[in-house]
Amino acid sequence: MGAVLLLLVVSAVTFAIFFLVPRLGGQTADQLATQYVGKDANPESVAAIKQNLGLDQPVYVQYWDFIKGLVVGADYKFGPDATHCSAPCFGYSFKSHIEVWPQLEQRIPVSFSLAVGAAVIWVVTGVTTGVISALRKGKPIDRFSMFIALAGVSLPIFFTGQILLALFVYEIPIWESIDYVPFTQNPAEWAWHLLLPWVSLAFLFSALYARLTRAGMLETMSEDYIRTARAKGLKETTVVTKHGLRSALTPIVTIFGMDFGTLVGTAVLTETVFSLQGIGAYSVQAIKDNDLPIVMGVTLVAAFFIVFCNLIVDLVYAAIDPRVRYS
Repeated sequence: MGAVLLLLVVSAVTFAIFFLVPRLGGQTADQLATQYVGKDANPESVAAIKQNLGLDQPVYVQYWDFIKGLVVGADYKFGPDATHCSAPCFGYSFKSHIEVWPQLEQRIPVSFSLAVGAAVIWVVTGVTTGVISALRKGKPIDRFSMFIALAGVSLPIFFTGQILLALFVYEIPIWESIDYVPFTQNPAEWAWHLLLPWVSLAFLFSALYARLTRAGMLETMSEDYIRTARAKGLKETTVVTKHGLRSALTPIVTIFGMDFGTLVGTAVLTETVFSLQGIGAYSVQAIKDNDLPIVMGVTLVAAFFIVFCNLIVDLVYAAIDPRVRYS
């Protein structure tokens, strides 16, 4: 219930930014409609757009129609023709006049695939590196790992992505091109074509997770219950994985839920560098075109993934930390 209310708040704020704030700034319904007509605006076309978008209605009526469209769909009239926009209806693009949701539906698998593969790589490598560094504190492997982690945090994605493209696509053509292949069509090709984007994206996050895991493990391994577990004669691997790592993972899981949920809708740089048609690049183009239905659609989809991932995080807490389960 809380997740639904949060999504409603996000939708209300987003809707207010696009439709209420301009009116508070002094724009009339005619002026708002003129922006969406184009260069050849005339009174008839402005009036048609104003009626079609409901700009002549109070803002609360417009918002109710928007929410109703998400649930049951909406009817739009373009000239003499009327069409039905099936739920979830985010409206039609102001520029291409194409329904927004089918366009998002085509791009979500691209962004989701990019986020999933990169997340697996950065969690495995980041957490493993952080644990090894914490257990070998001050040793050469610890210093080397933290040096690589510092480099990963410092280097922007568009730089590492361009380097990978230059090396493995142009200089050493291991990949002829980077294209998205649907997982259902060919899982092996899906993974192969996304490997470079995954590595580019995971390099930044794995470096951050390595530093966080190292700090958490150093703090956890000095706790009294760790010394008690060792005094009881437990194997070192059991002490590290069952008692040390589980406690250190709690903040990592929290950050992972936020990072993964946000990444689905905002992997703009990676999608742009590798020319992947995900919703991040789609939203940037929509912002440039002032295409509000697309921007609102991307915002709500990204908000949904963030809320959903945080719900999963709350469930995972109980499995990782028994104290959450017993409280």
